[in-house]
Amino acid sequence: MNSAAAHTKHAPMARPLLGEFNRHELAILGAPCGIIKALTARLLPFLTTDLRVAYVDADHAAGDAETESVSSSVLQAGAAELTDKIHFRRLDLPQGLNRFNQLQWLGEQSLVLVNGNHFRAEQQIAIIDPRKPLDRKLERLTDLQLLLLSEGETEVPVYLKELTASRQVPVLALADTEGIAAWVRQWWQLRQPPLFGLVLTGGRSQRMQADKSRLRYHQQEQRTHAAALLAPWCQEVFISCRPDQVADIPNGLQPLPDQFLDLGPLSGILSAFRHNPNAAWLVVACDLPFLSENTLHYLVEHRQAGRMATAFQSPENEFPEPLITIWEPQSYAALLRFLALGYSCPRKALINSDAALLMAPAPQELRNVNTPEERAAAEREFGRKS
Repeated sequence: MNSAAAHTKHAPMARPLLGEFNRHELAILGAPCGIIKALTARLLPFLTTDLRVAYVDADHAAGDAETESVSSSVLQAGAAELTDKIHFRRLDLPQGLNRFNQLQWLGEQSLVLVNGNHFRAEQQIAIIDPRKPLDRKLERLTDLQLLLLSEGETEVPVYLKELTASRQVPVLALADTEGIAAWVRQWWQLRQPPLFGLVLTGGRSQRMQADKSRLRYHQQEQRTHAAALLAPWCQEVFISCRPDQVADIPNGLQPLPDQFLDLGPLSGILSAFRHNPNAAWLVVACDLPFLSENTLHYLVEHRQAGRMATAFQSPENEFPEPLITIWEPQSYAALLRFLALGYSCPRKALINSDAALLMAPAPQELRNVNTPEERAAAEREFGRKS
């Protein structure tokens, strides 16, 4: 074998499907910048009820003497500046934009709307406005999704009809704020990440003194039982395990060995995102024998995919339960950031992030079974039910 041909410089990794600013982004162009910003402002009350929306624009006052006079001396010296504006916080950075830092800043948003007169985005909304004709900007219309007719316009220009001849692009009136917002929400829902399942079995079970994933409270081992519970809601279900456990995973179950080691449950969650960073992961621990299909159905039905995660509130306190949780793709970067700060606790990440928190329909089903005494009590309860 040619050693040069066999050598690879970088480890093979699945990459998230991202645009310029976010995995869900729409550039709005074809009208003066004030019209684009006004449209965005009109849309936001309809979109931000369950989506985190960012807006990207240029500073149209750049070069204005008054604006330049209030430029911070800290920024002029080349340092970053964080300003508490009471109602919001603003971070000013002296460095320029590039694809990597703008994805870092905006990657955790659900949707990014972009002033397409200044910046590009993967998909576009075009406004038909005689003040900003698009016939000389067709190279920016790489994936046109929606056409908006400004006041007085009744026809889509021929050059845009030709551009969209192979598919039907919807046309709305620019003044129809609710209609445009409804279209954006539907557009986003159609691109909602698929749901994959993950059963966490990689713990050492030190308190139980037996492998919790192989205990039988039902007709099957817990790892098989939990995978079967997840299957109706997930495209695929994986068994999160340590590398040394792979050989013991039964036929019919898909092992997903940890690639992040010795981090507790976070090892499995991060390894799942490394396997598929474009999926949302419905994660359950293997030590939940009381968990039912009804509770999982409730979680999936109330999933808020625009947030970092959807979790149940613990019946014992106000904190989220991280191991019966839907982790959205944007949580991958957030979890890695917490890890970089020295925290491997998924619960801490949920508490300090934009997660949706639900009240469990049957709180008793969130009960973990971790010790021989708790196992004996659970077996007695199941025995009485059988």
